[in-house]
Amino acid sequence: MTYVDGFLLPVPTAKREEYIKHAATAAPIFKEHGALSVVECWGDDVPDGKLTSFPMAVKLEPGETVVFSWVVWPSRAVRDAGMAKFMADPRVHPDVMPMPVDGKRMIFGGFVPIVEA
Repeated sequence: MTYVDGFLLPVPTAKREEYIKHAATAAPIFKEHGALSVVECWGDDVPDGKLTSFPMAVKLEPGETVVFSWVVWPSRAVRDAGMAKFMADPRVHPDVMPMPVDGKRMIFGGFVPIVEA
C-alpha cells in the first residue's frame, strides 16, 4: 500500500505565481527520488472555523491563502529514503530554491492510507 506525506501551509497570496513555480520545480525532484505523484492545491473554499479550520491551523494572516499538498510514495520505506535524498538534493537547498512561504507555520506528516478507491 502507498504512503502519503501531507502538507498544509500559508502562502502570501501575492506570491501565488512564485509558489507555483517553486512547486513545479520541486515536483519532478520528488518523483526522481521515488514519489509516484505530487499534488499542490491552492485554497479556494476554505472557511474560517469556530473551533478548528485550515486557516486556524496555519495561523493564516491577512493576505495569505492556505495551500494543501500531498506526495504519494509507493511505501514508507521508499518515502524515508526518497525524502532523505530530496532534502539532501542541492537543487532544493534554500540558497538555490528559497521557499516563498513561512515554513514555521507549515504543518506536515506522513500517513498510511486506510482506504484507496
